[in-house]
Amino acid sequence: MDKLAAMHAFRRVVERASFSKAAEELGLSPAGIGKQVRWLEQQLHAQLLLRTTRTMRLTDTGRAYYQECCRLLDELQELERSTSGEQAAMRGRIRLNAPMSLSLAVLSPLLARFLELYPDIDVELTMADRLLDVVAEGFDLSLRVRTTLPDSTLVVRSAGKVEQWLCAAPAYLAQHGTPQVPTDLLAHRALAFRLAEAPGVWRLEGAGGTCEIEPPVRMWLDNSLMLGQMLAAGQGVGSLPSFIARPMLAQGALQRVLPAWQLQPRIAYIVYPGNRHLQTRVRTLSDFLAAELPARL
Repeated sequence: MDKLAAMHAFRRVVERASFSKAAEELGLSPAGIGKQVRWLEQQLHAQLLLRTTRTMRLTDTGRAYYQECCRLLDELQELERSTSGEQAAMRGRIRLNAPMSLSLAVLSPLLARFLELYPDIDVELTMADRLLDVVAEGFDLSLRVRTTLPDSTLVVRSAGKVEQWLCAAPAYLAQHGTPQVPTDLLAHRALAFRLAEAPGVWRLEGAGGTCEIEPPVRMWLDNSLMLGQMLAAGQGVGSLPSFIARPMLAQGALQRVLPAWQLQPRIAYIVYPGNRHLQTRVRTLSDFLAAELPARL
């Protein structure tokens, strides 16, 4: 059996989390894909996947082997393209992960322009506000909007600062009063972003120093677009990224709260696996986003 074909099949199974989806993509039967993966395990004398009737996950050995598979297959593909003169054409698929709110509010026009510039590149976008495992799920690039990133084997580059603004609907403030100092927030209803590093806690910095406010939370949400809509509906005070708050402020749907006090900003990061060869098309998208995102944020 062809070991490279078996490695390719194993990679697709991991990235699609499904034998049937991998088989469909490769034009094979699920049984044929399963046979290749089992043969690979026999050759390695190690179990790569733990399979039940309902679930499938990588073993520790399988995770390490998957990473090496990606590196070797990517380097081989890049070598073939370079040798055959196809490097400039940059054909192929890029698997991208990004937060849903950022994708819908900022990323969609950028990706549309990128696809126009590079018609032979395909992009597979997975939108999720929670942090996904870039390596285990087979992403080439991931966008993350965080105050900091934990140490890892991922390569990280900055793509701009995202300010966080406290906002509320004018009607809500007219009814409940406009906070004048941070402690006034304790008397208000808060809407909190559940996936933040410190959910429900607002760290504010102003002329009076710094303080942490933990107001009573009326509603927890894991999507900033939805949070903005609930704020516009008069449900309380909340923190929004500037790229979502700015158009709502311009329309009069929201009003800044305590604008003299600053929340800790977040950074838009582009991350990718550090142990994998960065293909030309992936590097091109990374460079494009790094150049275009700061002005949009």
